[in-house]
Amino acid sequence: MDMSVAGVGVLDKAVAILDAVERGPHTLPELVAATGIARATAHRLALALATHGLVGRDAAGHFVLGPRFTAARVAEASRPALEALRDATGESVQLYVRRGAQRLCVASLDSPHELRTSVPVGALLPLDRGSAGAVLRGLPDVLRRGWAESVAERAPGVASVSAPVRAGGAVAAAVCLSGPIERTSTSPGARFARAVVDAARRIERAAHPSP
Repeated sequence: MDMSVAGVGVLDKAVAILDAVERGPHTLPELVAATGIARATAHRLALALATHGLVGRDAAGHFVLGPRFTAARVAEASRPALEALRDATGESVQLYVRRGAQRLCVASLDSPHELRTSVPVGALLPLDRGSAGAVLRGLPDVLRRGWAESVAERAPGVASVSAPVRAGGAVAAAVCLSGPIERTSTSPGARFARAVVDAARRIERAAHPSP
């Protein structure tokens, strides 16, 4: 049996690719050099790993660790920044990661107000609606601006502002502030974008501290 296409050999090669990207971003030629795997096989396995969220691509197209690895680290590191954002704004905050054609809430803190938005951890929401969905879809205009807003897009009466949390240059998560339109207004970005972006940068530093 050709162990390059089936059996334990494939698992060994996949782990070798993960080991390589864990050390830092790699182009395809760099993956080949680091692992000794044939170019076609390395490319095929990297794409397969990307399909399952184990490998990702950064803004330069380099292979990096995928969102399934980075999500847990980012979620764990996010709480202080999310608490500060919730306390400073008085609105509910969440952290989302992409799961296929949906977004998964991996951290959530509710506003102290009686009228508030509330999203439980583990909730799966549409990727094609809401500011966090726009961030996780990687829309070019959103990434250039650094944040997205939505007004009554996912739920009537609710507005939100989200910003990308990056890991290795790729969008790993979206930090989101959401609340009733009567408090956040119909232009929530003008009021909250700076605070949400600052929270995203703080989460990045906490999840990936400088050596």
